[in-house]
Amino acid sequence: MARKQFAHHEAVSAVVPGESGYSAAVAVKALDGMGAPRFHKILDGQTFKTASDADDAAAARLEYLVDVDAEGQLIWD
Repeated sequence: MARKQFAHHEAVSAVVPGESGYSAAVAVKALDGMGAPRFHKILDGQTFKTASDADDAAAARLEYLVDVDAEGQLIWD
């Protein structure tokens, strides 16, 4: 699991299970501790056989995340 912290949010590599495998995702949570994390599937159209492979892909992509806006949306490089 990879993690990045921004001014008001924390982003963490994550996995979303599906019928045909696992999707890479990024979970975003406000640093004030309020509310549940919001999951964003990334790498559209790609699924992975194992959760570990999906998390590795999400961690690699997380390096290109430059910020999270006020609504919790991802801002990529």
